Amino acid sequence: MPWRALHLNPKKTNNPHAGKSFCSRCQIPSPPARVCFLKMQRHLTKTRGLKEISAGILCFHVLIIVSFTSLYLRYLASLIPEDNLLGTSEVTGEGNIRQSINLDDTLDYRARQGVETRTSWKAPIIWEGMFDPVLYDQKHIQNQSSVALTVFAVGKYLDAYLKTFLTSAERHFMLGLQVTYYVFTDQPDKVPHLELGPQRSLKVIQVEKHSRWQDISMMRMKTISDTIESEIRHHCNYVFCLDVDQEFKGRFGSEALGDSVALVHAYFYKLPKDMWSYDKNPKSKAYMEYGDYYYHAALFGGLCEHVKNLADYCFLGIMEDKLNDVEALWHDESHLNKYFWLHKPTRLLSPEYCWDQNNIDNDIHIARLIWAEKHYDTLRDQ
Repeated sequence: MPWRALHLNPKKTNNPHAGKSFCSRCQIPSPPARVCFLKMQRHLTKTRGLKEISAGILCFHVLIIVSFTSLYLRYLASLIPEDNLLGTSEVTGEGNIRQSINLDDTLDYRARQGVETRTSWKAPIIWEGMFDPVLYDQKHIQNQSSVALTVFAVGKYLDAYLKTFLTSAERHFMLGLQVTYYVFTDQPDKVPHLELGPQRSLKVIQVEKHSRWQDISMMRMKTISDTIESEIRHHCNYVFCLDVDQEFKGRFGSEALGDSVALVHAYFYKLPKDMWSYDKNPKSKAYMEYGDYYYHAALFGGLCEHVKNLADYCFLGIMEDKLNDVEALWHDESHLNKYFWLHKPTRLLSPEYCWDQNNIDNDIHIARLIWAEKHYDTLRDQ
């Protein structure tokens, strides 16, 4: 800071500031120049400190915003259903980011006229012509999806149906994916030996034969739940549970996979709701006055945890009914319908996934799984 001294008359004067230095900026009496310079230096330091504090506050606010944005995005990601995770970006083995798609976004809901292709809660109802089978298979192979297929072959059902069921599954069920068959039977030595394809295996689990076929049907829910917990969940992502008296006739592929999968019953899907065969006994845990659809217990599936929840619910309902000396109208199927009414399935399979070939229906463009001829009079123990 420049300074100048005012040279006054050396003679005596009454001016009290005579002989003193003045600041050229403010024209007030001042100590020597170096003192004013120190004051200005302190002023500049204070100003610089304020600027640094302001910059720090700004950075702090930016960090807060970034942090909360990151947490919010993680929260949103946690809300995405597991079945929709196929719609995220994926990192390949070479470290390249590849944009994936949500497979269900590719479904053509208008491809089929005259049939329902989506539920009121926006779950797809899978029909021939709605999906691209190559796209679904490629994506599930890429994601290494694995499927357990459970089937009960107890008593005379083993000889009558099991070999046809397994050999037809080898030709049509989830081809290209890792598949493990779980055969529950009271006669392990009689399970037919089959040459299985790549990535396919078979495990036999011995179960007790109950005196009545109704008990076999109902108690399978506990066996399914126990096996998912002890075995299946450690090896497979999905599990499908099917009756043995059926035969695969066409593609039954990865388009059927979902979190919670139910089958629309072939006999009821065109009938009025008041004709659906729910259990109308108020004393039963399966009691229902109305529902969304009538589901067939000959086939159900999904992710292991969802199928276990279903099996546990049905088993507990069956046991509570037994304590009250009640038996649901259609046994485990009645309890399954109650469960799917309370816990909506995320995917429905149309009747073409389990069809009675004795019926003629123009809606069925392909019968993927058919009912085998029934011989209840000779196969079932009364």
